[in-house]
Amino acid sequence: MAQSVLGIVGGSGLYELEKLENAQWQKIDSPWGDPSDEILFGEIEGLPVRFLPRHGRGHKQSPSSINYRANIDCLKRAGVTDLISVSACGSLKEELAPGHFVLVDQFIDRTFAREKSFFGPGCVAHVAMGDPIAPLLVDEIATAAEHCAIPVTKGGTYLAMEGPQFSTRAESNLYRSWGCSVIGMTNMPEAKLAREAEISYASLAMVTDYDCWHEDHEDVDVAEIIRVLTDNATRAKQLLSHLAQTFPREHPSCPVGSDKALEEAIITPPDGRDPELMLKLDAVAGRVL
Repeated sequence: MAQSVLGIVGGSGLYELEKLENAQWQKIDSPWGDPSDEILFGEIEGLPVRFLPRHGRGHKQSPSSINYRANIDCLKRAGVTDLISVSACGSLKEELAPGHFVLVDQFIDRTFAREKSFFGPGCVAHVAMGDPIAPLLVDEIATAAEHCAIPVTKGGTYLAMEGPQFSTRAESNLYRSWGCSVIGMTNMPEAKLAREAEISYASLAMVTDYDCWHEDHEDVDVAEIIRVLTDNATRAKQLLSHLAQTFPREHPSCPVGSDKALEEAIITPPDGRDPELMLKLDAVAGRVL
């Protein structure tokens, strides 16, 4: 088995990690453009950890302006085997109150203004996304949350909207009728790209509000969101620090095949592949190309 390298993409409110030893920001170049920021290299009790602030330090990138392909490509180049997405979200269910954490297991992608694949003309590939989340990674996060006495729900559907505006009430109620648990703006196409890069992916969705459907919370109050977001980030740092201490030092085979997603996904035969695109795919698909 390969050595585990834990990657963390920090969302709104999470711009740094605690207890990270030998920490150093490093710039990684990507053929897909500029990532959101440099990557923070370090370790926690010997486990290599790589941290990338999704919006950049200072929160400079909106959900639609993030270069998701460059972010995932750089994390792959940094050796990441397991990636945890930490992100703020709105709740679409009464029982998922602000402050609650959700380990989602499904997505509905309603984004439309983002590049969603490393593949395309010159090399076509179709990865399986029926099970978009790595279950062993989820189990590790859930165990750490329990140790830290942080309320967490395993399972649920994340509705990814384009943003940056919040939902209309009609949209919020529509997504509730679909059975969605939470709504956010950043997990897609991030999860799809992680699968293409053969990185095991899990999403820790931190509830900040009830979106706008709740009769007692009809409008999203940004000031209240920031207050809850700050508290969520503090608890997320505690969870992640404990997780790193107990995380498997060797990366196990993923039960849903996230670490072997490309083995039968590439359709274009070798003699028909675009050489320039092949060069850009060196990190993401080098194992199979």
